[in-house]
Amino acid sequence: MATKFSLPKGGFSFDNYARNKALETKGARPPKATSTGTTIVGVLFKDGLVLGADTRATEGPIVADKNCEKIHYIAPNIYCCGAGTAADTESTTNLISSQIELHSLATGRKPRVVTAMTMLKQMLFRYQGHIGAALVLGGFDATGPHLYTVYPHGSTDKLPYVTMGSGSLAAMSVFESRWKPDMTREEAIELVKDAIEAGIFNDLGSGSNVDVCVIEKDSTDYLRNYAKPNERGIKEQSYKYPRGTTAVLKESITNLVNVTEGDAMDISM
Repeated sequence: MATKFSLPKGGFSFDNYARNKALETKGARPPKATSTGTTIVGVLFKDGLVLGADTRATEGPIVADKNCEKIHYIAPNIYCCGAGTAADTESTTNLISSQIELHSLATGRKPRVVTAMTMLKQMLFRYQGHIGAALVLGGFDATGPHLYTVYPHGSTDKLPYVTMGSGSLAAMSVFESRWKPDMTREEAIELVKDAIEAGIFNDLGSGSNVDVCVIEKDSTDYLRNYAKPNERGIKEQSYKYPRGTTAVLKESITNLVNVTEGDAMDISM
């Protein structure tokens, strides 16, 4: 007797709605999306690639660091931008940088970008997304320039221009409207700067300055604080008030420590 299968009906399924409601009444909380709070980008140009990042590090609603470094060293010809949990991006890139150096010494060759990408994706997949590192990896090797995105769960993309982080949509709008193949070095740097600034001004999790890293066949230029769009200007007025501007209504002084005279300490040798 042949088994009969019925195809599922089209449209949305609300089968789990009652279950989720029951779980919530028992105290279970649904998972919340985490904002990474960063804008990082990468773009290919005629002779290489440009990576860019903002410099704001946040702890929830608090700006913890106004000028942190988000472009991490992997090898002389490979760099990696990190978004997500700062400790995870720092630790992950340091670990892979160490493994890439050992691999280079063992083979006697310059490391390839795809090797670093494979190491990163295999490590992140192993931890099933619990390492909060969203990365933009770029480098120039024997096969030319390469640009990858590596997501926290281990998936990867290889594209001519990429963005990651909470400001990625603002940055991508700049790339989608202005990117073109075979750009010059200067055009690519300016495009990356404008993309990061779009993230800085349109995303609360991104801010401060623009870091840029240009990787070409035989050179790497790390342009720290390439642009400073948020420099504090001179105040138009002084807000210092002379003593006595606010009246003192009452004054009381309380002695919290009682000092008593005792024997002098013997300091003779």
